[in-house]
Amino acid sequence: MEDTKSLCAKIPIELHNRVRASQEESGLNLNQYVEKLIIEYYQMKEMKYMAQTQTRTLALQISEELFARIKNHIDKTPHLTQKAFITELIIKALDEAETQETK
Repeated sequence: MEDTKSLCAKIPIELHNRVRASQEESGLNLNQYVEKLIIEYYQMKEMKYMAQTQTRTLALQISEELFARIKNHIDKTPHLTQKAFITELIIKALDEAETQETK
């Protein structure tokens, strides 16, 4: 299991109530929900950076079964888009491949 560390911050009550309501709707505990929000924030920041650079379209065909698995995963993860999910997978795979190449 990954090491963890607490993060505490005071926020306005109205914002706190919104966060807790969304957290309860998500079915996640508070730790999981806040971690997910922070990860999504950094993913959005990365996507914004990528949008500012030249982009290209990558299209491919996949099996119906694989598409259904991807769609199911994305549907279970609020605020996750296909683009963010696939981009993150590609980046992780390339990072791993480049790390192996340098060894």
